[in-house]
Amino acid sequence: MTDLIGGRDRVSAPMLPHVLPDATGEVGDGAQFTTGVLPYQRLESLIGSTIVPDDPPAEGQLQPASLDLRLGDVAWRVRSSFLPGPRSSVEGKLAETAGIMHEIDLAGGAVLERGCVYIIPLQECLRLKPQDELAGFVNPKSSVGRLDVFTRVITDYATEFDRVARGYRGRLYAEVSPRTFSVLVRRGSRLAQLRFRRGTPPLGEEKLRQLHNEHRLVDTVDASIRGNTVALTLDLEGAGPGSLVGYRARRNTGVVDVDCRGGLEASLFWEPIHAAANLILNPDEFHILATRERVRVPPDHAAEMAAYDTLVGEFRVHYAGFFDPGFGWSADDGAGAQAVLEVRSHEVPFLLEHGQIMGRLAFERLTERPSVLYGADLGSHYQGQSLALSKHFHAG
Repeated sequence: MTDLIGGRDRVSAPMLPHVLPDATGEVGDGAQFTTGVLPYQRLESLIGSTIVPDDPPAEGQLQPASLDLRLGDVAWRVRSSFLPGPRSSVEGKLAETAGIMHEIDLAGGAVLERGCVYIIPLQECLRLKPQDELAGFVNPKSSVGRLDVFTRVITDYATEFDRVARGYRGRLYAEVSPRTFSVLVRRGSRLAQLRFRRGTPPLGEEKLRQLHNEHRLVDTVDASIRGNTVALTLDLEGAGPGSLVGYRARRNTGVVDVDCRGGLEASLFWEPIHAAANLILNPDEFHILATRERVRVPPDHAAEMAAYDTLVGEFRVHYAGFFDPGFGWSADDGAGAQAVLEVRSHEVPFLLEHGQIMGRLAFERLTERPSVLYGADLGSHYQGQSLALSKHFHAG
């Protein structure tokens, strides 16, 4: 096990930056490391110091390896997406370019219209210390990705989306652009989630193969492993001829309340896709599909799926890329859970076939096993899932 998870940088508890490992690296009933993604209990310990929220944390805001980010008081409708660049804050860039078209009060709820772009200050501010070697990275939440709500986070002086540089001190801002459905949001709505990574945890192809051999990360014998990633492929066969394999979003639907669970009849927003040899993606159509593989994320690892890979096709395959520790995991069986894909073609129609590679899932270890796991510990909505729409819809 030592060779598998890289024992050379294990440390004794409590985890502190720059603490050297002891001879064995074993701590209680699990190992800890100087590098890796921070788990639930470490995120919890940062609230009030490194993570400074406007309001006290809400119930369920902490996830096994991430923190949900909450919308603040206002949304600014803007002319275009942007990055502030190394010489400007977000609000400074908006003032400089006269970018704000309209200010919307979110206190009582407001509709963000399809096709528009909004900048929303978030309730969470960060006070990262350079010596802690923490950096942040962000993805939309699963339920938001399945609504085709394009959500990214920017910081002051940012040159990249969804990245928080080491030593950053300031507020976070969400860029939100609903692409298919107009959505109702309010102060406190959670559209994105933040992970912290300390250092650059080693993994690599050899260790990932060992991890797969031990835990069956995907339920295929011939798993395609490259670097620290495993390929995921498309399921268009389902349970056989005529079975449901996906959904295509309808146009000109009603509004979706992002905080309302199970309140909308699915057939009013989605049309079913049934088993076929292939599927043509037309530009500006949004699809919910699923992988052939069932995925298992071990409790001491997290995973992330790349949203867009031109090497496999001109389509976006995933909006909400985070897979939590314990996703599809069960100690007594290897069932796993299918990865649900949020798919949109770019520019031209694109033909998809059953078994085609849709993207790659990257794995990395945590600094230690989380005190809670995805699934039973949190009542997670998508644990053990097959093809599924977001939690906002019911079958009717």
